[in-house]
Amino acid sequence: MTELVKIFDTTLRDGEQSPGASMNTAEKLRLAIQLEKLGVDIIEAGFPAASEGDFDAVSQIAGRLKVTEVAGLARADKADIDCAWGAIKDAAKPRIHTFLATSDIHLEYKLRMNRDQVLAQVKDAVTYAKSLTDNVEFSAEDGSRSDRDFLCKVFEAAIAAGATTVNLPDTVGYAIPNEFADLVQYVMQHTPNIHKAIVSIHCHNDLGLATANTLAALAVGARQAEVTVNGIGERAGNTSLEEVVMALRTRNNYMPLHTNIKTEHIYPTSRLVSMITGIMVQPNKAIVGANAFSHEAGIHQDGVLKNPMTYEIMKPETIGLNANKLVLGKHSGRHALREHLKDLGYDLSDEELRLVFDKFKALADKKKHVVDEDLEAIVTEGVLRTTETFSLEYLHVSAGTTVMPMASVQLSINGRSIKGAGYGNGPIDAAYNTIAKLTHTESELLRFTVSALTGGTDAQGEVTVRLKENGLVALGRGSDPDIITASALAYINGLNRMEYLKSHPIERAQSL
Repeated sequence: MTELVKIFDTTLRDGEQSPGASMNTAEKLRLAIQLEKLGVDIIEAGFPAASEGDFDAVSQIAGRLKVTEVAGLARADKADIDCAWGAIKDAAKPRIHTFLATSDIHLEYKLRMNRDQVLAQVKDAVTYAKSLTDNVEFSAEDGSRSDRDFLCKVFEAAIAAGATTVNLPDTVGYAIPNEFADLVQYVMQHTPNIHKAIVSIHCHNDLGLATANTLAALAVGARQAEVTVNGIGERAGNTSLEEVVMALRTRNNYMPLHTNIKTEHIYPTSRLVSMITGIMVQPNKAIVGANAFSHEAGIHQDGVLKNPMTYEIMKPETIGLNANKLVLGKHSGRHALREHLKDLGYDLSDEELRLVFDKFKALADKKKHVVDEDLEAIVTEGVLRTTETFSLEYLHVSAGTTVMPMASVQLSINGRSIKGAGYGNGPIDAAYNTIAKLTHTESELLRFTVSALTGGTDAQGEVTVRLKENGLVALGRGSDPDIITASALAYINGLNRMEYLKSHPIERAQSL
């Protein structure tokens, strides 16, 4: 008999703290629906007290999901807790998640509180949250660097006040697996009322040990894992959902634990997160990276052809990677497109389908076959981007060894067409200079990355940019068979995200 490990997904909260990964409400709602389809037990939808935008996104998610618990993060403060409850109160299964730091370094330099004050505040905050809902989680921020006995006292107080889940975070990714497992075990053995709550862990990846620390803690009795899709998150990121889930599934003989995750939706969810945030998955990323199921060495290829299990410890189909992809072309109809998009996890309205279908037909005229990655790019650009200040209407560039690179650009800015021209060191630089001049923006280009969505000379080029302006960082993404057009689209997408950030200031919660 295996025990259940609850999967608490914080992609929409902690994952969004990746530099430039801010999502708008429509994107968050789309991702939350996919996470429910994936089978996560709890979605931390955001930090409602951070901004009106975050409150609205959490509220919409809470009103939409029917199966998954929806958690709102709150500091151990009445005003924060009220705000969180206001956002999640209409959820089918609401959860208030409140936190306070417990390490001496945080107490001395950040909170300027003593241990007795912390204990009192934890008790008051959890008691108040409990008066609003029976489902309360308390997290001891920087728990892995806290005094063990004090941590036990804090958890004892939180549980006595009504917490049904207590979370032990490795906030700064400092722990080593054996050390962290020992700490979890110590807390479980020395907190008198620990049996009344589920023990959760929340690990960061600063030393590349987030998944290892999480598995070590689960092995000694923790029964909730706090994770993000693709491991995105502040600094080096969080524990990767797909790594924990597939490790438990693949090594069930070693750890008799299971999750409610429908693993065939892992890859589509990973792609959706990448598309929405603009954060590319590294090719050698475990489980969902482009090379995760690739074999180049001759001896490996020979073995896999004879028996895949010689070099593959899991089947690609298990995570939703199907080698027999349906390929669409210019003769494919609207119904076939709708059904295939449903298989990819996109259940579109009639209006959304119309937008996607028009873009699909335009792309099908440019390339012979349209594959899944192409469709995902179309959906992301045609549906998920609901509000745009800037959009590209026209682009023409001239460049070569004997001419000065020049770009002519026409943009729609808040519905009004404006055009101009400019020069640069190359066609992309010329396009960017012209776009910046037309939009009156002064963003610094921090990063520019080009990749191909698929193989073949007619593949769509995918460009990702990172922009910085007045301390704000925004990611932009664009795709097109023409790499210069893709570059312009990525830059404009980044500028739109920057405008969103300017109009939706976010007070970041401390990362747990």
